[in-house]
Amino acid sequence: MKLSEERLKKYRNLRRDFKEDRYINLNPIQRGGVLTAEAREALAEFGDGYSTCDWCPAKTPRLDKVTRPPIADFVEDLAEFLGMDVARVVTRCREAQFIAFRMLGRPGDVVVIDSLAHYSTYVAAELAMMKIKEVPNSGYPEFRVDLDAYAAKIEEVKRETGKLPAVVVLTHVDYLYGNLNDARRVAEIAHEYEVPFLLNAAYTAGVMPIDGRELGADIITGSGHKSWAASASTGVLALTKEMAKRVLAPSQIVGDLTGRKFSIKEYALLGCTVMGGPLISMMASFPHVVERVERWPEEVENARWLVEQLERIEGTRQLGVRPKDHTLIHMESEGLYEVSRHHKRRGFFLYEELRDRGIVGIQPGLTKHFKLNTYGLSRERIEKVAEAFLEIAEKYGLSISK
Repeated sequence: MKLSEERLKKYRNLRRDFKEDRYINLNPIQRGGVLTAEAREALAEFGDGYSTCDWCPAKTPRLDKVTRPPIADFVEDLAEFLGMDVARVVTRCREAQFIAFRMLGRPGDVVVIDSLAHYSTYVAAELAMMKIKEVPNSGYPEFRVDLDAYAAKIEEVKRETGKLPAVVVLTHVDYLYGNLNDARRVAEIAHEYEVPFLLNAAYTAGVMPIDGRELGADIITGSGHKSWAASASTGVLALTKEMAKRVLAPSQIVGDLTGRKFSIKEYALLGCTVMGGPLISMMASFPHVVERVERWPEEVENARWLVEQLERIEGTRQLGVRPKDHTLIHMESEGLYEVSRHHKRRGFFLYEELRDRGIVGIQPGLTKHFKLNTYGLSRERIEKVAEAFLEIAEKYGLSISK
């Protein structure tokens, strides 16, 4: 099939409208994934599909064994940085969860999860042909997950199925309200029942200090493109030695005619995972990530300050646990929503007013509920965000408290 020049034209000059140097991007899923200068350079250098495979060792042909570039060193350092024993880079956090579910359970087994888990946790369990049980949260306005209820859910699974859950999952920080959950408490409960504990650290590992040994995690999953200043798509799978034996088991299949076997390959990873530019971008940003997590208290302070400023606007409040312990913020604004009801652009007015002031990332069309993330922004840029919101509120006649 031959495509017309008109059809191909759209691919010849792909551009991203909102560059970091021109706009303040508040998108909740993008702040921790902004590439470093080193990552951008490495991405161009290693952009070819199999660029990391030039020195794949013949005796141990596996991605995590490659020493040029230093992938073997990186997965060791990655595990140590997270306080775990073994680490692999996979394509996404959801893939890391699926791998763990598939290797630790069987079809029909149950995974216990928090009720604010990302949809990808649900579909990862579904693809592994497992069932789920949800731990409740307190609802509006805090939406605090009832961590002590994990024990009741485990008992419920045991009572209904005659066996324990295959895995217990906690979303360290949820994507809806940015609530930081006490992983230690859930680890204690899971371990009392001798059930593996998986910590979904998509919004925490890579942006704040994480020590899996201290938190009691058996498995940590993370998102490279969300929280490690890495190109998509990259994910993290980190495990204790005991879990690694189960999750990263070697292939045992043998060809019936040829006798071929591939015992060096970790079959749940389908041999090798992320190659080329995305993996190398994560490696190139790693020194920056190691350094930036130490500034986490400052990041939280900035988020709390912005919440204070936004709550000066009539009818506006932060949802989720207070005070904020994470930079992902969910705001509710009856005032801005009321403006949108009478504005000719309806809910799009807020997005457009912000864009005109050099601020993007708020989802177009939302005014009553919207999310933002301040991670990695300087205080000066956060002050510009606050100033923009207050200007917009004043423009449309909303009262602003002192």
